[in-house]
This record gives sequence, structure tokens and C-alpha cells, in this order.
Amino acid sequence: MNQSNETSSDTLLGKLLVERGLATPEDIQSCIQMQREVSLESSVAGESEPANHRSLAQIVVDEGFVTQKQIERIRPEVEEQSGKRQIPGYQILERLGAGAMATVYKARQLTLDRMVAVKVLPRKHSNNEDFVRRFFDEGKAAAKLNHPNIVGAIDVGQAGETYYFVMEYVEGRSVFEDIQEKGPYSEADALKLTIDIARALEHAHKAGFIHRDVKPKNIMLTGDNIAKLADMGLARAISDREAAEAEAGKAFGTPYYISPEQIKGEMNVDKRADIYSLGCTLYHMVTGNVPFDGPNPSAVMRKHLNQDLIPVDHINHNLTKGLAEIIEVCMAKDRKKRYATASDLLQDLEAVARGEAPPLARKMFDLSELSALDQSSGPHDIVSLPQAEPLIESPLFWVAAIGWFGVVLLLIILLVTLAAN
Repeated sequence: MNQSNETSSDTLLGKLLVERGLATPEDIQSCIQMQREVSLESSVAGESEPANHRSLAQIVVDEGFVTQKQIERIRPEVEEQSGKRQIPGYQILERLGAGAMATVYKARQLTLDRMVAVKVLPRKHSNNEDFVRRFFDEGKAAAKLNHPNIVGAIDVGQAGETYYFVMEYVEGRSVFEDIQEKGPYSEADALKLTIDIARALEHAHKAGFIHRDVKPKNIMLTGDNIAKLADMGLARAISDREAAEAEAGKAFGTPYYISPEQIKGEMNVDKRADIYSLGCTLYHMVTGNVPFDGPNPSAVMRKHLNQDLIPVDHINHNLTKGLAEIIEVCMAKDRKKRYATASDLLQDLEAVARGEAPPLARKMFDLSELSALDQSSGPHDIVSLPQAEPLIESPLFWVAAIGWFGVVLLLIILLVTLAAN
């Protein structure tokens, strides 16, 4: 390792040790000072490489500030981040987040002097052709979408062993972070953001792509509260038959928001899977809870397949019936009963936002009720009404008859008496 790379790694190590609370800034500074003193002594003696040179990691362990095990646990992150600083044209500033598939950094694009987000494939996946292909496919898919409600793609490439994808930097927060910090959204706010994402899906679907991972963590909010759909990591061209066949039988998606057909690993997953996931997301936004929960992913996915949905207006009584109907249509387990397109969903979302009933969802519910009534009587049955009791057998008939007979008899007696006088 050359001196400049080692210095960069040491700087990162010191920063991470302080961030993790494993050492104080003063501890790190004293260790750096020790390192400098050794370098200065070697320089005076005319040595190119000091015999007693130690890395910062060695010094903090030798001085008892951290243990060797702690250093070993943090070393992969140091290596990961130091490698990212070699991406030409970009200055990495800070890590924004990390997952199993990628780490995202905030960076400055030097040529245009603007902030961007750089997604980097972990080194452990850089030799896996399948992971690399998926990573580049994500960049290519994102590059084909140009919409104000989709995080834009800027560049995708490779620098040495580092694979990177540069995208628009959204200065804000995710819907998931909002829910965690503030609780459920109001119906009006949730509708506004969901309309934004429905427009994003409408654009993506018309361009021939399905997202397959719509969820609160993948919806970013700008400072102006505009929602942007992010992370095309699981996106796939609807027409890509080869990819569909390769993925058949595998469940791609996030358990809390995944559609039943994705769980089953069906080959012909289409845009209605995104509509289901957006319905799950809207459910989470207005209730503060995921639609189905469980002790593990398998339990959650079984509920998506088999358990009835608790309507949102039964949980949050401030929600309208129209919103509840939209979510139930989005989340129908049979995709034939969902909205056929994001455009149809938008029509209902905008209607409810105006204070009106959702026309398409209401029609589906009305047809469902008529169908249930028809099925209850059987396909060829005639609905029979209760038969009326024969009039002459009714006790009321005889009471009335005796009463009228008495009145008539009294009138006859009265007329005979008058005639005799």
C-alpha cells in the first residue's frame, strides 16, 4: 500500500472509530501525533521507510484504545470507503446508507460542481458476474426513465475493481424515516405523495419497466415535499422473457410489501405487482403499520397469500371510506381484481383527493356485491319469497269476521225497533 492510500485509510479509520464511540477525538489525535513523530525521525535520518513504522490501527490497539477484534470488525468498512475515493471525477463526502447489495455515498461531481449520490457495489460481489450484471442493468433501466417523480440516473461505470452508479442526489428524507419519526400521515398528505408515485409508475410502466420493490424506504421526499421513486435494483423490462424465466420460482421483493404473484415466483409478474406494493405502502403511510406482520419473512408472506386485510378505516377512523376502497382494490390477492393500470389508480386517487368517491373502486365494490348476491342464490335458482299463510286459516281473519258480524246484527236490530215505533 502506498503512503497516500495508507494515509487515506488511517483518516477514515480515525473518523469511524470516533463515530462509533470507540475512541475520542483526543485519543485519535494523540495516535496520529505518534505516527508523525516516527515519520519525522525517519526523514531526518534519511530513511525512505521507517523501520518502526506503524499504521494507525496498530497504534490504537497498542495504546489500548480499542481491541484487535474491534479493529477487525471495522476494517471492511474502512477498505470499502477508501476504495470509493478512487472513482474519477467524483469526491466522496459521506456515506448515506448501506444494504446487502450496495452502499450509497454523497459525493461532489467535480466537473459540474454539484452534489450527487453514488451507489457502489460491495467488493464481495465485484467478482460475481450475476451481481455485476444486475448492477449495470439497474443503471441502464434508470437511464431510460426521465420523470420528475423518479430519481434520475447520471452515470454508471467501473473504476478498477469498483462498480458505481451515479444518480440524482435528493436532499431530504424517505417516507419510511418520516413514518418512524412522526407517525402516520394525514389522508391528504398520503394521497399527495401516493399520486406522485403513481405518476412515476405510470411513466415506468409505459416505458416497459416494472419496479418490483415499491416501499416507503424507496420513496424519497425533497425539501418541497415532492415524492421521488428510487432504487431500480429489482426493476425488470416487462418484455424480458429470458430474465423472467431465469427468475421463475424465486421471490424478488421486500416481504412487507411484496405481491402474492411475486411470492409464488410466477414468471409473468406485471405492472399490477407494483400497484399491490404501492397499496401496501399507502396502508403503512396512513396507519403507521405494515399490512401484514409476523415473526419472520415467511410468516409475513404467508399472510399476503392467505390472510384477509383489515381495512384501514377500521384502524384509523379519520380515514374516508373512499381511501379504504382504493387500498383494498390495490391489494386484492387476485391481480385481476386490482387496478389494471397506474392510470386507473391515479383516476381514483385524484377523485378522493378532491373529496369525491373513487369511481373505479366503487364500481368494483358494487359489482362484487351483486356477484355475491347472485352466487348466494345459485346460478339457476329462482329466489323464492316466504309463502303467505292462507287467509281463511288466519286467526285475525276470524276476529275481524266476528266483529263485522256483530256490527251488522246491531244495525238490523236498530232498524227493526225504529220500524215498530
